[in-house]
Amino acid sequence: MTDSNQFSYLCLQAKSSKMSISLKGDQKISSVPATKSKALRINLNSDIYGTFAEIGAGQETARNFFRAGGASGTIAKAMSAYDKDFSDAIYGIEEDRRYVTEERLKRMLHHEVDLIEDRLSRKKHPDKLFFSYANTVATIDFSKKFKGHGWVGIRFQLDPLEEFNEIVLHLRFKETDARLQQETLGILGVNLIYGAFYLNDNPKELLKSFYDNLYKDQLEIDMINFSGPRFMYVDNRLMSLQLVKNNMTTAVMFGPDGNNLLPAQVLYKKNILALRGSFRPVTKVNMDMFERAKELFFSEKKVDPENSQIIFEITLSNLRAEGEINERDFLDRAELLCSLGQNVMITNFQEYFKLVEYFSEFTKARMGLAMGVYNLIQIFDEKYYRHLSGGILEAFGKLFYRDLKVYMYPYRDEEKNEFITSENLKVHPRMKELYKFFKNNGKLIDISDFDQEIFHIFSRKVLKMISEGEEGWQEMLPEGVAETIVKKRLFGYSKSRKKT
Repeated sequence: MTDSNQFSYLCLQAKSSKMSISLKGDQKISSVPATKSKALRINLNSDIYGTFAEIGAGQETARNFFRAGGASGTIAKAMSAYDKDFSDAIYGIEEDRRYVTEERLKRMLHHEVDLIEDRLSRKKHPDKLFFSYANTVATIDFSKKFKGHGWVGIRFQLDPLEEFNEIVLHLRFKETDARLQQETLGILGVNLIYGAFYLNDNPKELLKSFYDNLYKDQLEIDMINFSGPRFMYVDNRLMSLQLVKNNMTTAVMFGPDGNNLLPAQVLYKKNILALRGSFRPVTKVNMDMFERAKELFFSEKKVDPENSQIIFEITLSNLRAEGEINERDFLDRAELLCSLGQNVMITNFQEYFKLVEYFSEFTKARMGLAMGVYNLIQIFDEKYYRHLSGGILEAFGKLFYRDLKVYMYPYRDEEKNEFITSENLKVHPRMKELYKFFKNNGKLIDISDFDQEIFHIFSRKVLKMISEGEEGWQEMLPEGVAETIVKKRLFGYSKSRKKT
């Protein structure tokens, strides 16, 4: 079939397939290709050739390519090693003996690519763009208590002479029927392969395309990592932010190395201490609160320091504090926290009880929240709970039910020349009894061993000094942070000028 005939055939098939149309305001009508059309376009590209290895939810992705027609030009092999012994014989044995893991998925991807390179001669196929698509998935169980999750990925070339690129993601199913989950996985797989080859120059759009012909209440994507020569300049932390920003998930996490982490894996059965803030930039006050809260948290009998995870959390509402999310500003904050060796979490939880509920999905161990006085006052503000049928009592019921401690960092009242602690904190009269109950039940602990010499430091003040080129802000930041800001020109430092 000639290129022109291929194109005509593709157009004809696209017209015969259902297309989802979206129209917003006065924008032009834009169409999302149907799953069949995407699979067909891949099949009709004579250069794209690879394998499908799917474990745990049938061969739904490969099925879409077979049903679209012309699959012999795309699929070198499709397989499912469902038996564990067969799977181990092919891909090896994982140290943890688990199969639905990122490590297992990567073994599959690399193994299948190695087989393609070994079995297909480059002399015979000089223009072929090889790929391997894989997924390892656990669908919903019979009791429907565990909805299921999985790892999906593709390893692919965009030039026969280039190294392979890789996209790896984790999903959590929301549907409560195994057959529907299988079909959802199949559509996602087609979207991933199509995006890898045709949207790779725009990772943000590629990310959005994962939900083409799907709905957000079908699945959640809570982790993704891009790697390879074509994604050399992609910051995976920014891709994490896109997941939350586009409502694909409610929380994401990345480590000190900048690579995204799976929250469920990092937090599983751990003691968790979370510190919420703007960290714009992170100051000595932030780190003093962190160190003092950590000391108190680790001194708890129910806390195992060796099995604990500390999280620096930034909410999406905080990132939107000045309107639209400034991605450069976000990366500047992330850069500093990563340089301090911290795990960072971005969430869509404005209320603390939602954050605690989220943590409780992964652990029943003791949890802690470190916060300043103003954050604690917000917890006792009824306006944040008007959307709940039970109001603030419902929210506090969810907090009290958990094994949780709140570590409060004081505030210095300059007018009265005193530190505000849990003993002299004033809350709304209607909240007094609730506050007493909260405090008297040992849920609230004062951070008393704090550095009194740093209470003049505020992030917004430091940020203003940096942008206006004033001196003295360096001494307000933890060791090494000022050097990082200067070296990497963070928070507009390159635009600053020293005052004469």
